[in-house]
Amino acid sequence: MSHLAGKILRAVLLSAILTALLAVSALAAELSIAVGATTGSSLRLRSQPSTSSDTIAYLDKGVAVGIIEKLSGWYKVAYEGDVGYVSADYVVVDQDNVFSTYGTTNADGVNARSGPSTSSTILFSIKENYTVSVIGFADGWYKITSNGVTAYVRSDYLDLTDTAGASELGAKIVATAKKYLGTRYVYGGASPSGFDCSGFTMYVYKQFGYSLPHTATGQWQSSVGNKVWAMSALQPGDLVFFCDPSRSNGKACSHVGIYIGGGQFIHSSSSRSGGVIISSLYDTYYNTYYVGGRHVG
Repeated sequence: MSHLAGKILRAVLLSAILTALLAVSALAAELSIAVGATTGSSLRLRSQPSTSSDTIAYLDKGVAVGIIEKLSGWYKVAYEGDVGYVSADYVVVDQDNVFSTYGTTNADGVNARSGPSTSSTILFSIKENYTVSVIGFADGWYKITSNGVTAYVRSDYLDLTDTAGASELGAKIVATAKKYLGTRYVYGGASPSGFDCSGFTMYVYKQFGYSLPHTATGQWQSSVGNKVWAMSALQPGDLVFFCDPSRSNGKACSHVGIYIGGGQFIHSSSSRSGGVIISSLYDTYYNTYYVGGRHVG
């Protein structure tokens, strides 16, 4: 190998190492610095700190969020696996560390330690998509309780949620559905190249052994799971159904999605900003035409 070729190889290797280090630094930067609670209903979680930026999700009133960064008029926050920006006018920082919520692990083998430090003793490990009670915060770590044991988990390994009832199956269904966020809407579509509403739910549920018909009404009337009527009784992973008479052609349902918790659902929408998106059940349209849900696990 020539001297010049050796220098080029070393430069490439150095670049790769620096890229990896930057990736690690970026991950570390997502540690929470505080915890806050939302004070407004249907609060928009935006992709950038601007009212003109896209809405990632809607947050209900009184949910706990991990605050990653404080900006002028905005907080960068993490909630249920999403990271975005919310107006500082609608978030109060928990100065007294008295909040109580839930968290779901976003990786496998997450260490729960005796104190808020990597040098603290590992008490036990937690599998991915497991929900624990979160009762405090210290130095970028969440204080948790699980099976009667109190421990600490690094905040970047735990996604805060206000839903305690998420089953392991429900959490996996939600995680799978979110993989297809941004997939385009295609009438009659039922694959990652394009979905319509029932094609999306059919495709996601098929990965967990459930066979659903390719219509919203057919899924509502199917024998899969049990019907759930009240929004308050929905659990992550449940199917949610809607009926807009102007679109249903006299059928029982015109649209279907998957409930993900926090008053939100993921679905393939034919709207102008459509494709697979996350919307709020409290949105006027969806709240008006809500029919019910189906619980599977």
